[in-house]
Amino acid sequence: MCSRGFQKLFKIELGRTKYKKAWDIQKKLVRLRVQEKIPDCLIITEHHPVITMGRGTKKKNLLVPCSQLRKSGIDLHEVERGGDITFHGPGQTVLYPIIDLHSRGQDTHQYLRDLEYFVIMSLQQIGLESGTKKGMTGIWVNNHKIGAIGVAVSRWVTYHGLALNVNTELDYFNLINPCGITDYPVGTISGILGVDIEMDYLNNLLVENFADLFYYEVEPVDDAIELIDEHIPPERNIEL
Repeated sequence: MCSRGFQKLFKIELGRTKYKKAWDIQKKLVRLRVQEKIPDCLIITEHHPVITMGRGTKKKNLLVPCSQLRKSGIDLHEVERGGDITFHGPGQTVLYPIIDLHSRGQDTHQYLRDLEYFVIMSLQQIGLESGTKKGMTGIWVNNHKIGAIGVAVSRWVTYHGLALNVNTELDYFNLINPCGITDYPVGTISGILGVDIEMDYLNNLLVENFADLFYYEVEPVDDAIELIDEHIPPERNIEL
């Protein structure tokens, strides 16, 4: 298919997680990747309800008091990714690529475009025509934003990533101006197609297209914590 050699990719499926747990795992994997102790990784997860505020967040885009979020069982975190405020929760597939960009031209802009492209390719395979919107990052269908992207880079290793609304309860987005956008609504894949989408099936399709685009040979990892502990002794297993 291409003369370029395939690299190993650790696929790490976390199931449904509290946001902070997945965030901590990401940062530890980034440290190991920087030290070249592990290959690139792709984390696949789904979060309990949480609102995250990226580096570009304007406080006015959180529309309710923090006390209301606590009463509703919704976590709130300020994080180091780019972008504005967003929601993660059940019915949303979240992908966190841990990728060393040294071998990919240290080009974060191209990396963002590649993330958009492989999602668009995947959705086309389930019969949904999606695309991008000029001047805005993310995945769009008929002026509905269905996928948000926000990344961070540490020593040219990426983390954070993308969230795709599959069967997400959209009422949660009324608590915020998603990504700071007020002119266009959010949407879900299932809502637009009019059928329920099996998340495992879509996740497998996303991983396959991600691996094809970035030239990876996928190797599943059963236990992310065990992988980390192999390289970082528990007493030294602290956050970046």
